[in-house]
Amino acid sequence: MSSDLIVSVENRVGFLTLNRPEVRNALSEDIVTGLRDQLTAWERDDGVRAIVLRGSGEHFLSGGDVKRFGKMAGLPPGERRALFEQRIHNLHPVLYLMRRVRKPIVAGVQGAAAGAGMSLMMACDLVVAADSAFFTLAYIHIGTSPDGGSTYFLPRTVGMKKAMEIALLGERFDAKTAQQWGLVNFVVPVAQVADETRKLAERLASGPSHALGNTKLLLNGSLGNTLESQLQAEGVSFADCAASSDWAEGVTAFGEKRKPQFKGE
Repeated sequence: MSSDLIVSVENRVGFLTLNRPEVRNALSEDIVTGLRDQLTAWERDDGVRAIVLRGSGEHFLSGGDVKRFGKMAGLPPGERRALFEQRIHNLHPVLYLMRRVRKPIVAGVQGAAAGAGMSLMMACDLVVAADSAFFTLAYIHIGTSPDGGSTYFLPRTVGMKKAMEIALLGERFDAKTAQQWGLVNFVVPVAQVADETRKLAERLASGPSHALGNTKLLLNGSLGNTLESQLQAEGVSFADCAASSDWAEGVTAFGEKRKPQFKGE
């Protein structure tokens, strides 16, 4: 694993820490590869029941490595087209995994979440942000259209007109605004981001993993489903959960008026 991404597991929570603080954790090929490989491994690892994505230093992720992009500006247009098309497609498996993996993914955001940083943040299931964090889609400022799934997630989160405003103007906005627009779930003082993100992830990791995974897939799938197909999926999912040990524990604990002890089974 490259030093660009630090991987750890504590209390059934997997931590993915972007580790390029000297460039505000700008996205690198090693980060993309590391995220893909680790999410693939954790998808099959019952010992990891929730995932945290965060940045080292003062920032979450400032987007692509624009300084490195500058070195490519002198290449012929055809080479630039081929190079960036390949680089962008390399990120797609990470986004598919983030939406598919049956474990909640929590983003802990402080400092900048810009460009691809906003894209990856939106691909997470829940977001805890510092009150001093700031956000911008930013792509328009370097003369390109957005990537990283942002044109998929953004209008589904904030509505089409607001998505157009965010993408076409590329203006910077704060955490309170991001929360009002539905991009962020919780806003806390910057000193509390790490602890609050961890607490939320540990809460999820101690929950009924099968039900949490099914719920995540149901909500993600609903965006492209008809009512009929969504109702069918809900029925299959509920029955699937009812066959789990956690369901039996949940209803037993409810009847006994005690807190359930879910084992993720």
